[in-house]
Order: sequence, then C-alpha cells, then structure tokens
Amino acid sequence: MTEPSEIKSLVSLLEDPDPYVQGAVKRRLFELGEQAVPLLDQQKNSASDDEERALINDIIRHITFGSMEEDFMDVLETGLTNRAKLEDAVFILSRVENPTLRVTEYKRKLDRFADTIRDEIRYQPDQTRQMRLLLNYIFQELGFSGGTTDYYHTDNAYLDRVIDRRRGLPISLAFVVLFIARRLDLPFCGVNMPIHFLLKFKGDKEELLIDPFDHGKTVTYNQCHYFLKQNGVEPKPVHFQEVDEPQMLARCIGNLMQSYRRAEQQEKAEDLKGLLKTLEMMCF
Repeated sequence: MTEPSEIKSLVSLLEDPDPYVQGAVKRRLFELGEQAVPLLDQQKNSASDDEERALINDIIRHITFGSMEEDFMDVLETGLTNRAKLEDAVFILSRVENPTLRVTEYKRKLDRFADTIRDEIRYQPDQTRQMRLLLNYIFQELGFSGGTTDYYHTDNAYLDRVIDRRRGLPISLAFVVLFIARRLDLPFCGVNMPIHFLLKFKGDKEELLIDPFDHGKTVTYNQCHYFLKQNGVEPKPVHFQEVDEPQMLARCIGNLMQSYRRAEQQEKAEDLKGLLKTLEMMCF
C-alpha cells in the first residue's frame, strides 16, 4: 500500500536539479501507477506553486492516459449515435487536461441547468418560443458567451472549463446548448460550417440557424455566405447540413489539437491525434 508520505517525498524530489533523481522519481511514480493517483491528486490540490501543480497533473495524465483511452474506445464501441454518448465522449476528452475530472459533478450541473428552465419551457406551447427561452437562459441568465480573450486556449474548448468559466469556442458553447436541450427534448442540431460552428433549431414551423458564439443570436444564410467568402471559403450546401455525433466529436478534437500545437505542447497534440484516428477508424 502506498503511503501519503512517500508520494509527498517523491513529489518534492521532482524539483531536484539532478536529472537522474528526477528520472528515478518519475519512474517510481509510474511504477506505482493508478494507486498513486488519489494521493497525487491530493498533493496537487494542496500545492501552492503553479509549476508544481502542472508537473503533478502531467504525471497523473501519463499514468491515467491508458484508462482514459480505454473509456473513449468503450463509448465508440457501443455506438456514438446519440447526444448522451457524445456528452460522455466530450467529458472523457476533458481528462486529457484534467485527468482526475469528476464527470458526475458536471453532468449534475447540466441536469440542474435543465431542471431550472424545464417548467417554463414545458408550459410554453410555441416551439420557437421554447427555443428563445432556452437560449436566453443559457446566454443571458447563465452568462455563457464567446471566449474572445485568448481564443485558442484549451480552456475555451474543454467542456468542464467552459462550464466553470462560462466562456468557450463556438462548438463548445454549442455542446452546452445541445446537452441541455437533449434533457428538455428540444430539436437542436449541429451545423459544421467551416471556421465557425453553428446550431440549427429544427422546429415544426421553421428552421433557424443560431450562432452560439454570439449569445445565441439567429443568423441568415446570406450572412453566413458573406462570412465564408470574407474568409476565403466558397459557400456550399454541405456547409449548412446537420452533422452527426462523430463529426462533431472530430471537430472538437481538431480544435484541441490546433490549440496544443499553437502552445507548442506537441505531446498532447499527438495524444489527441491518436484519439482522432481511433474515432475515424471506428465511426467513419
């Protein structure tokens, strides 16, 4: 049985200037494996130094990456065919950066968000009005908005951080809407427009395009065409079609890979590249 004192001693030795000592300490921690993770997590949470926390988190990530990868494959093997499975996969991805993430806490937060607005939506017979109520709740009352500061930071991409900070990329904000909407049986879907991910509301009377990065405002096809042309993309009908769960997950992983490469964190980018290859092999 691993003792907390051993973990604490090992962590303190990680700052030793001797590379041999550092290497030996890391090998011992990797040897201890998953049994060391709870104690490492405690040590990380009690650490006052950002560099120490980051170092411990990186060690935990190395130890737990295999189990995270297995959980990711398990979701794919059972069929990535609905929003609940997509939600599971997106939270599993968050463990790349936060390996000890308590996923159930964040699922409960999404449950509470949905429960708060459920009765108001249920007693509103007009479907478009239901859509407006949900979007207003998410983007006005809860305060979710586009992460314009340090746009490419992974905090804007990982769902747990987006929920904590109320800031995100277009696709991560779209996930917030999609996952709350599924709890309320509202017909939202994703639109994989190049450069800027959108939502579509498929109501009984009308279909509307929605920009999750701009506080859930509706946008027209003409506006989207203009945006694409301004960014050197020739608009095509396929750019505005509904996309399935594997396609949304692939785009999410691609965004994260880009963020890590921009931050020169190539190891994490390669880890995600492996997950993307697995997704493509199993779902495309």
